[in-house]
Formats: sequence, C-alpha cells, structure tokens
Amino acid sequence: MAKSVEIELLSTMKKLGVVRSESYNKLGSINHWGLDWKKAYPEVRSFRSPESLGLPSKLMEWTVSDVAKAITASQAACTEAVIKKVYKRFPGKDDQKKRKELCKQLKTVAFLDNSLLHRFVRKEFQRGHSWVKNQIVYQQGGYKCQRISRNTYQLELAGLKRGKRNRIVVRSNRKIKGQIRLIHNQLLQRFEIHFLVDYGTVGIPTERRSVGVDKGYTEAFYDSEGQAYGEELGKVATKKSERICAKNRNRGKLWALHRKLEKIDPAKSARILENNLTRKTENRRYRKNQSELTAIIGAASKSLFNGESLKVFAEDLTQPIRNKRQSKAVSRKLNSWMKGVMRDSLQKWADWTGSVVTEVQPSYTSQIDSRNGTLLGKRTGDNFTGFDGVVLQADCNAAKNILARGTDFEITRYMNKTEVQAVLLRRTARFLKGMGLSLLDAVELGWLDSKHTLTKAFKELLNGI
Repeated sequence: MAKSVEIELLSTMKKLGVVRSESYNKLGSINHWGLDWKKAYPEVRSFRSPESLGLPSKLMEWTVSDVAKAITASQAACTEAVIKKVYKRFPGKDDQKKRKELCKQLKTVAFLDNSLLHRFVRKEFQRGHSWVKNQIVYQQGGYKCQRISRNTYQLELAGLKRGKRNRIVVRSNRKIKGQIRLIHNQLLQRFEIHFLVDYGTVGIPTERRSVGVDKGYTEAFYDSEGQAYGEELGKVATKKSERICAKNRNRGKLWALHRKLEKIDPAKSARILENNLTRKTENRRYRKNQSELTAIIGAASKSLFNGESLKVFAEDLTQPIRNKRQSKAVSRKLNSWMKGVMRDSLQKWADWTGSVVTEVQPSYTSQIDSRNGTLLGKRTGDNFTGFDGVVLQADCNAAKNILARGTDFEITRYMNKTEVQAVLLRRTARFLKGMGLSLLDAVELGWLDSKHTLTKAFKELLNGI
C-alpha cells in the first residue's frame, strides 16, 4: 500500500478506537442485557456523532455493530456460568422445576426482578471496556475485491472522504468476500485481513458412532477404543516449559546485575538492559512454541474424526483446578497445558465433519473402573489397577468412563463433585453388597481409597441410611 493510504488507515483505526471504547462503556452494562445488535447504533449515535470524529457514518455503524455482537457473546458466556451456579444451588430432581424456571428467566431481562439471579449475573458478568484501536470492520458494501494474479488481490476500501477509496494489494489463496476485519498487527508491524471462509456443507448421517475422549497432558486425546492421538504433546510442552524456566532464571540474574550496576557503571547497565533484557527474540520463540503445540493438537483432532461423523463425549474442563497442592514444576507444566485450544480444535473438526461434541461432568472419570462403574481400584501413572488385580490403560479406562457418563441420567454436566461422589459411592456399595461385603471392608482390603471415608455420603451408607 502507498504511505498515504497507510497513514489514513492508522488514523481511521485510532478514531474508531474511540467509538469502540465508548460503545463498550455504553452497551456493556446489565441495563443493556439482551440488546439486539441491529438496534445498538442509534443508542451510541445519541451521544456520539460520526461527524465529531470526522468518520463516515457506515464505518462507525459497522464498528458499533461489531461491539454489540461481542457483548452478546460475553452475555451468552455469563449465562452459561450462571446456569452452572443455579445447578449447584438447586441440585437433585426435587428442584428440577425451580432450575428450569430460573434458566428461562435468564433468557430475558426478567432476571433483574429476581434478587438471586441478579446477584449471580453481577458477579459473573464483567462490564465491557475496550482499548482496541488497531481494527476497521468493513461489510461487503464497504470494499471491492479484484483478482490480479493467482494468489494476489486488489482491495478498494472505503476511506474518510466520500467517493475516494484506498487501494491495497493482498496476498490470499481465496477471494475475499463477506465481512472483513482489517487489523494492524503491532507485534509484527504488518497489516492483516481476517474474514470467514465457507468450506461448504457436510452431509450428516441419521446415526453416528459414539466415542468417549479423554484429554491429557502426555497425549492430546485418548479415545474409548484405545487409540492415542497427539502422543508427542507432553514432550513438546515439557521442553517448552523447562526452556522458559531456565531462561527466566538467567534473566533474573541479569536483572539483579543491571540494578546493581545502575549507580556504579550506568553505561554497562544500559547495555545489559538494551542487549540482554528485551523480549523481542523470546516473544518470537514463544509464538513458535505455541504454534507447534497448536499444530499437534489440530493434527490429533483431525485424526480422531478422520472425516467421519461422530458423536463425541468429552470432559468439561472449563473450571479451574482448585484445592490441589502441587510442586512448582508440576504447576508450571500444567500452565502450558492448552485445554482451551483442545476444546476449540475438537469443536472445529466436529463442525467440519458434521459431528457433535457433548461435554460431560469430569469428576472421578479417572478413578472409576470402567468394567463395573465403581470406585474400586487405583490409578498410578498410566495404569489403572482394579480391585481384582487386572491392570487397564488409565487414559483408555477414563475415556470409557466419559463415554458411559454421556448417557448417565444420574450424573449431569453441572453437578458438583460431592454429588457425583455420593452417586458413585452408592453404586460401589450396591456392587459390594452383591459380593457380601461393605464399603468398610473395601477400605480395609485396599480396594477403595480411604479419602472417601471422610464424606457425608460414606457415613450415611455405612449407617444404612
């Protein structure tokens, strides 16, 4: 692009940054809950006109609509989190009607009159703020796309002056159409165009094969049929984690030396700061590491579906891991465990193959014997040893439990860990009764973990309640 075009685009982005920020401040409150994005522009126009910033009306409208859509997505995420809280607050079949009524109220502004729901939403919903000033959103009418050569296109973008369009040349392997987002990547100092691509439609069969999937650190996925996917994930993630740890230890020493020399030898201190303590090389290496991990997960997801339309049951790992005391090394490695990328990758390939991904409650899936559905047995590393001495592959065993939980009507997705434990203890007690034993006998024989004896459910079952 010409230098004048670049200056105008950066200036437009800065002006639209003001619009984006003010739109978030206006529309991001609970008062605008459930606002239709098509009606957002008049709300913002009431206090901010495009003329005051020297912007065309359409450019401002497209930005406001984009903000409104982002806020709607944030509200949907908040709704899901609140539903989880409702299920925890009103568990069991007795409160099913109450739960249904509360979830229905969340779809409209009726929840504002319910003090409990209003409090839940206030805690979960983060009021919108934005400091993004490096984007311009264009709808189809705001630009023209013309092919120049095989992978080169010329775009004519709507500018600040009526009738004058900004010409830029873009490298792309497909024609650009639909809504586009022009972004100035400040890290790489380049312009990028983001747009949706239509990959066509997928034929969905009437019946799909069901598969349980266990997400892991050593392997990306392990299915209920005993197949591992992305087996090198753990090695690459550990190598990345250890490299960053060693690098940061050395950087810490350099920072101490820099601070020590600030008064004694300012010139040397400045050289250390400029040549050894910048983040440019490390950021590039970190992006490379992340791309490698993402590629492994993507290839694993593709291999899992293998072009087939499946019904996949996977763990819901959106909740943070709490109340687990781990060493610093383990915590550091788990921080590089890309649970969110795994979830998105599975969903992407499910969409492309016409599959369905259903998330289930993850509690105790690794501690159940998949052969009988009880808590009798122990997991040690990659092995799960049953009460009868039979050794199973731990991840495959967990995947089978996840598959079974997908059709388990007693254990729902939003149940808390204590309720799941109570259900499993009841099943274990029934299984032991058929053998003429009790839960206490199982603990004494070493079949059942002694941690379960501290629970209320265990004591009730022991007393015959």
